[in-house]
Amino acid sequence: MQDPSRVARDLVKESIQVKTLFFAETCDQLVEAADQVVAAFRAGRKVLLFGNGGSAADAQHIATEFVGRIIPDRPPLPAIALTTDTSFLTACSNDYGFESVFARQIQALGVEGDVAVGISTSGNSPNVIAGLAAAKEKRLFTIGFTGQSGGKMAGHVDILFRVPSQMTPRIQETHIMLGHLLSELVDRTLFPEAYPGD
Repeated sequence: MQDPSRVARDLVKESIQVKTLFFAETCDQLVEAADQVVAAFRAGRKVLLFGNGGSAADAQHIATEFVGRIIPDRPPLPAIALTTDTSFLTACSNDYGFESVFARQIQALGVEGDVAVGISTSGNSPNVIAGLAAAKEKRLFTIGFTGQSGGKMAGHVDILFRVPSQMTPRIQETHIMLGHLLSELVDRTLFPEAYPGD
């Protein structure tokens, strides 16, 4: 077996390399995505986030950064993770099928001017794709977080963030950094007084 310390160092190096390549190519997209979220919040709209498994956790984490805070104290911002209502998720899955759990919530809660963020490492999760399709039908601005191939998500979003890796851990590590940067850029635009050093 390889030396565990060396394995750990190699994995850290790989993760850093993926992030470095990804952000070198996507900073303009990141700014555009932040501008869209800022515009939604200024118009009294909200952000709806969704995904499965680790991506569900990322959706909840990013929503928390908006409703809670990312760094300084400031007013809460309206964001909802569509992954947290177990009564709805189990009832909808039972009655309509798991593929509809995000689309149905978008149909119920989404309004034109909202932003929908779908997260899927493969880009092919049927319920995430259905949620994004429902968001497009309701004229929400759509953002996708995915992996190298983009999968089916590529045809369903206004902005697509494709992490240049096929390894789920590297993709998810980059997704949460992307979520943090998106949240902080939005924060710095809406609440410049909270960042006096800028």
